[in-house]
Amino acid sequence: MATPDESPSAKKWLPLEANPDVMNQFLWGLGLSEDEAECYDVYGLDEELLAMVPKPVLAVLFLYPITTQSEEERILQDSTKRETSNKVYFMRQTVGNACGTIGLLHAIGNVTSEIKLVEGSFLDRFFKSTASMDPQERAAYLENDQEMEVSHSVAATAGDTEASTNADAHFICFSCVDGELYELDGRKSGAVSHGPSSPSTLLQDAAKVIQGTIQKNPDSINFNVIAISKKLEGAY
Repeated sequence: MATPDESPSAKKWLPLEANPDVMNQFLWGLGLSEDEAECYDVYGLDEELLAMVPKPVLAVLFLYPITTQSEEERILQDSTKRETSNKVYFMRQTVGNACGTIGLLHAIGNVTSEIKLVEGSFLDRFFKSTASMDPQERAAYLENDQEMEVSHSVAATAGDTEASTNADAHFICFSCVDGELYELDGRKSGAVSHGPSSPSTLLQDAAKVIQGTIQKNPDSINFNVIAISKKLEGAY
């Protein structure tokens, strides 16, 4: 989706499909070990369906439609001051349709202490290079990174649907950092806390916030939830 920071000449990528297979190949190609984590569809938000998602869940990605109401809420949220943990990895979005990639970077960037990245890989270099940057500097770093642009393009054309730059939906990420559930949306000025959480309840806590968004948009069916789960030795 386009971003508030975009100029008319801003870069615009093809949107990433909400497809765990596409996202897995994308992340594994960038340096997340196949033995470390994997993306899975979340087929529903009731307890039975959430229980089917492999645990532990490291992050949750949520794709939702951009509506007049969602835009008004985003602007309202951005006008209120918020306190966030300095341990939260957050970046702005200045490239059109890059929300899927930024959602994945938010997901991995907040669990780098829990997973191993292939040494010298894109993700390893990206997080080391941007660790001390502010959200806007990270956005500029990504925008100017040719390797990521090419990788994103390959992933965006690997899905089942025909890629188009006219996207009307947006990806955000939910992560648990320092005992709080954070909503990470590159179109907002910072991370948004949704209260206490834990690694073991992250999926259920994110599901409650997601249900609230879905209830506000009863006429839309364009929602998708994907969990990134850590692989446990011997579990597969």
